[in-house]
Amino acid sequence: MTLATLIAFAAEETEHHGNVALETFWYGLVAIICFGLLALVTLSYRNVANRHSAKSEAYAKAHANDIQQAGHGH
Repeated sequence: MTLATLIAFAAEETEHHGNVALETFWYGLVAIICFGLLALVTLSYRNVANRHSAKSEAYAKAHANDIQQAGHGH
């Protein structure tokens, strides 16, 4: 057998006729699930600063003298 016939036989064996969209569907599904989970994590941090506003106000009052006014006209 020559190299050309071996390549031709290899090409025949690997050729298959299927629906490529159905074969790659799972990649898209996994990507959508991952991005959905990341969106839920991002949304879980929404409004976190306002949940602890009492603590931040108490800290600001306790450390009011520690803050140095510097910079643009302060």
